[in-house]
Amino acid sequence: MAVYTEVTPNNLDLLLKDFDLGTQVALEGIQGGIENTNYFVTLEQDKQQQRYVLTLFEELSEEELPFFVELAQWQAKRGIPLPYGITDRNGIAQKRLNDRPALLQPCFSGRIIDRAQLTPEHCAQVGTALAQFHKAGEDFYLKRQAHRGVFWWRSESSRIQSHLPEEDAKLLLAEVAAFDALREHADKLPSGVIHGDLFHDNVLFDGDQLSAILDIYNAATAFWLFDLAIVANDWCSLPDGSIDSERENALLSAYHAERPFVEFEYEAWPILTRTAAMRFWLSRLLPALGLEDNGDNDKKIKDPDELKQILLSRIRTPSVLPR
Repeated sequence: MAVYTEVTPNNLDLLLKDFDLGTQVALEGIQGGIENTNYFVTLEQDKQQQRYVLTLFEELSEEELPFFVELAQWQAKRGIPLPYGITDRNGIAQKRLNDRPALLQPCFSGRIIDRAQLTPEHCAQVGTALAQFHKAGEDFYLKRQAHRGVFWWRSESSRIQSHLPEEDAKLLLAEVAAFDALREHADKLPSGVIHGDLFHDNVLFDGDQLSAILDIYNAATAFWLFDLAIVANDWCSLPDGSIDSERENALLSAYHAERPFVEFEYEAWPILTRTAAMRFWLSRLLPALGLEDNGDNDKKIKDPDELKQILLSRIRTPSVLPR
């Protein structure tokens, strides 16, 4: 979360005229994060104060946002703890403020836990939550192709190879080819809505209890197991890129208890853990090599080598799903 577009109390009052949520008490910018502008908004109604989050979207367009608005409301109605756009008195959630698409959302309690402090219990909870997210969205009526999915990584891996050491270029292209081979059996892999970016800094814990899933703006229609691989690579990795087997076993077992794996997923899992590492390695390589506009000079460029080491670890020591 961050502040790129200024919102004044007067701006907020204009927005609040459409809602029956009370009067403004406080407006506070939220620092940190990468993509959107976020504010804490405190409102008072019937002498009771309630906190909300106002989000202004800096990159998603007016036309792209409805998928995510509909998805968040769909999941929230099915008990998934995540921010969703609150509807105004006319039933409209998606608003416009200061020339940006905007949502007013519930504020969840909790904090982000540093990766070094994650325990098997934390990983088990996110495994359960991710399986519930997948099951709740199984019959969601909208579909979306991932912005950085298979077609993106095919074209970008070809474009970037001449800028990489030969060994890295071969590794990248080999992993793209491995996923292409797996896609020939796509009908054997359960798919539906995925979160797409459920790194540890997109989950809140209140004490040691998972309280909210954040930032669904990379959600798309894809293999559920790919989503689980993204989580495993981030939540269960050690500083050298190797995988903490105790954390990963807790994650996978909890997910499996909520949504049992089908047979072909056991064969696909080692490949998809590599695909997930490759995808985020590639997305970090592009700005690091100056081949992608970072959009904002203040945005931190993440280290690509972190994901490369995870990829190499996944190749050396393939993971196995529990039965």
